[in-house]
Amino acid sequence: MRQRSLIAITAALAAGALTLTACGSRDSGDKSSDSGSDGTTVVIGVDAPLTGDLSALGLGIKNSADLATKQANKKNYVKGVTFKIEALDDQAQPSSGQTNATKFVGEKDVLGVVGPLNSSVAQSMQKVFDDAKLVEVSPANTNPALTQGDDWQKTKARPYKSYFRTATTDAIQGPYAAQYVYNQAKKKKVFVIDDKKTYGAGLAATFTDEFKKLGGKVAGTEHINPDTKDFSAVATKVKNSGAEVVYYGGEYPQAGPLSKQIKAAGAKIPVVGGDGIYAEDYIKLAGSTGTGDLATSVGAPVETLPSAKEFVSNYKAGGYGEEYGAYGGYSYDSTWAIIEAVKKVVDDNGGKLPSDAREKVTAAMQNVSFDGVTGKVSFDEYGDATNKQLTVYSVEKGAWTSVVSGTYNPS
Repeated sequence: MRQRSLIAITAALAAGALTLTACGSRDSGDKSSDSGSDGTTVVIGVDAPLTGDLSALGLGIKNSADLATKQANKKNYVKGVTFKIEALDDQAQPSSGQTNATKFVGEKDVLGVVGPLNSSVAQSMQKVFDDAKLVEVSPANTNPALTQGDDWQKTKARPYKSYFRTATTDAIQGPYAAQYVYNQAKKKKVFVIDDKKTYGAGLAATFTDEFKKLGGKVAGTEHINPDTKDFSAVATKVKNSGAEVVYYGGEYPQAGPLSKQIKAAGAKIPVVGGDGIYAEDYIKLAGSTGTGDLATSVGAPVETLPSAKEFVSNYKAGGYGEEYGAYGGYSYDSTWAIIEAVKKVVDDNGGKLPSDAREKVTAAMQNVSFDGVTGKVSFDEYGDATNKQLTVYSVEKGAWTSVVSGTYNPS
């Protein structure tokens, strides 16, 4: 999953839960909602951590979703329909995510939700949305179980048909990192640490399985408490293990201090993590000794993609106070996927939203396909992104620098 801690969502945006005049009873007994001269407002919910340690990533998600709706309105992409976002703060907590999901379900003008950032939060939201036939598209969740079931390594079974994601999964990200560490970085002995959360533990497990398969040795394993910043005991274990590299499953607020303390303990070895540590704040927290640390992240660097030039330009022109971050392009594409599904439903119903718009938008999402900011956007039978590209980044001269991009090839 998961860049800089910034201000919380403004009151003006919180007030953006605009009420439908023409669509208030869309999911009740009305046959359709008028999208004539006065138009119809469709709200796209956004759930993300807008405050707290992970707020930089959450605000990038929110801003990018907002940009997508503004571009759709500017182009009059769905005739008669005006799109708006309503953003709710989950503070990276599953309980808050579930509360937000219930709130979105209760607002009849909400026809889709972008988010959340964290896989553990998604777990608390999926059933709420699925029961209401309200589509959810995450730009950041990477835990495989969300789309393929808890036993995904043995038998894949899709739990919820309303859940989709534009980010690839840890079933690919973990092994991809293992192959890079073993084959390219030539590190054969690893110490594996995770934060015991859904995302971190799952990512560490898929990395470890592949690393062992390649012939690598695990010098030790440890779990940390994500609520603390004192990792000196773990750092000492790493130093004494003789490991050549550390793999960390978790997020940057803990990974940065962990890296710094591992080096301070005398283990001058790189820390490697997933997209959860790919953030500028990681570099600040890790300090100068973080040079050489590595992270994998979904997709290719947005700035290098010809398909993303317009997005980058429009985002800068939009005057947003925060950067789009690691998931901005994916958030834009997640939002646009909902817009495409709404367009399909409206076109199929003679230019109007039907009374069962939510159910039809969810069904339409399965066949959505378009050229997005991050490349081709479409979904497989599990709701997973068909775009499986990943990138390895290294901390060099105080910034993340891309090393290599590619796709995972099973060993």
